[in-house]
Amino acid sequence: MISRGERVANYVILSAFAAFALFPIVTILSAALGPADTGGTSGFGNFAAAWEIGHFGTYLRSSLLVSGFVVIVSVVLSIMSGYAFGTMRFRGQSALFYLFLLGIMMPSEAIAVPLYFDLRTLGLIDTFWSVTLPQVALSVAFGTFWMRAYFRASNRAIVEAARIDGASSWRILWRVLLPPARPAVVTLTLLIFMWTWNEFLIPLIMVTSESLRTAPLGLAFFQGQYTSGFTLLAAGSVIVATPVVIFYLFLQRHFVRGLLQGAVRE
Repeated sequence: MISRGERVANYVILSAFAAFALFPIVTILSAALGPADTGGTSGFGNFAAAWEIGHFGTYLRSSLLVSGFVVIVSVVLSIMSGYAFGTMRFRGQSALFYLFLLGIMMPSEAIAVPLYFDLRTLGLIDTFWSVTLPQVALSVAFGTFWMRAYFRASNRAIVEAARIDGASSWRILWRVLLPPARPAVVTLTLLIFMWTWNEFLIPLIMVTSESLRTAPLGLAFFQGQYTSGFTLLAAGSVIVATPVVIFYLFLQRHFVRGLLQGAVRE
């Protein structure tokens, strides 16, 4: 039983951390809604000015296409590979799984330069594929680890019962194991979406066309080329961050449930 003093101390500590986390957000919002550095606009007019000057419509569209492709392909491949590693036994399984783990431990900064030359050899530089394919590879590495842990912890009795009834491995995955795995899948989807949306280095190296710039990369160019004022930059930052916030709020319940169920556990 937690005493009243301990409960009060917990609330005080949590409130302090919440204030510490919310302070930068409040600062950016206040700056974005305040008077512009150059005068002439204020409030929501700063967002309209930043949107028009910074070409954020093009950048957000590019980020949505890239993030959508990476999320869909990565989640589907992660589910299938995690199911294979979590429920099946085959030759070279351990070595192949450790190869996937290497993809988690290897930072993108370490492979960006050689990856650039490889994609240039294939003629893929400054294309949609040069931005999406490396991020799919990085996301599938983590996704395989995530879904393997879930499938290994799933109820084997249900799987055996489905096999006795004549269900194939494909049907067991999509009809038996996947519906209860929705919180884990939603959590994985949200994580991959946030990582892909916020990725800066790969688009910076791989693309030069403005139509292929993602939102974080466009924000960096916006700061250097179109404005040096803090107000419009703050408005642009809010514009870039808004889709991630909306996506998180929409899937928050499933995300928390996936974490509480201990999706990553052996």
